[in-house]
Amino acid sequence: MNFNSNYEELFYQSLRIRMIEEKIAEIYPTDKIQSPVHLSIGQEAVAVGVCHHLKKTDLIYSSYRSHAYFLAKGGDLKAMLAELFGKYDGSGKGKAGSMHLADKSIGMMGSSAIVASTISHGVGSAFASKLLKKEQVVVTTFGDGATEEGSYHESLNLASVFSLPVIFICENNGLAIHSNESQRHAYTIHQHAASYNIKTTYIKEGYDFELIADAMYNIIQDVRENKRPHFVEIKTYRYREHVGIADDHNVPYRSQNEYETWKKMDPLILDQKMVTAFKSEISREIDAAVEFAELSPYPPASELLNDVY
Repeated sequence: MNFNSNYEELFYQSLRIRMIEEKIAEIYPTDKIQSPVHLSIGQEAVAVGVCHHLKKTDLIYSSYRSHAYFLAKGGDLKAMLAELFGKYDGSGKGKAGSMHLADKSIGMMGSSAIVASTISHGVGSAFASKLLKKEQVVVTTFGDGATEEGSYHESLNLASVFSLPVIFICENNGLAIHSNESQRHAYTIHQHAASYNIKTTYIKEGYDFELIADAMYNIIQDVRENKRPHFVEIKTYRYREHVGIADDHNVPYRSQNEYETWKKMDPLILDQKMVTAFKSEISREIDAAVEFAELSPYPPASELLNDVY
């Protein structure tokens, strides 16, 4: 599709992710989707902005909230939905599910249900990239809750000590399941990360895909040229519950006022002219992908132990 501006392209990619996840939420009660889902509705701008200037050969390691990164990095929608349906044509042949999406062909190296686990994977991959003298940037993404894990701190320390070309992306939505950041942290995330002698950037406008993409362009170039890590904390907000499809703003840990505040800044809500321009085309793509997933066969029994190491 041809775009008239960078804004249009970033808007399209963000809207596409939102509409795909809204379709997932619509389908989920039917039990056609064979795994739990962690939706990025409200957080799409982060994934789109982070991935916009990455090369296909650059690598990304994601948390279990991975649909947005899989799509923003160029993953095939049909393969993703088939995977969620547990089908053989899925990106993991139906055995990985929503929380373990991967596609090496586009540099989406993996996602994991274990909190903070792919942070160390990203650092190890960046170490290999450095040893092999590849002109490659490695990105690892995680939530604010992951910063409480030991492997997170060990990874930041090693990345700095060995001068590795890795970008740490903290999607700070303020919640670790139902626990607010103020109840968990005696530190400010990006300020604490700087104590490892790592450059840091804080973006409070996590709804602004243009701002994020522009910041990431400079960060990616710096890491590619200087082979030093960079830490980016992006303040964002998830509209749905931690895992699942419900709106949970009626429970005490969530603030309805904060929800309404974020919606007032959300370009996917504010710019209805652009939504109207793109909605039909995206809907057709989604319908075709759902049909593909439904018609795809389940993996045969002979596949059970294949690709298991």
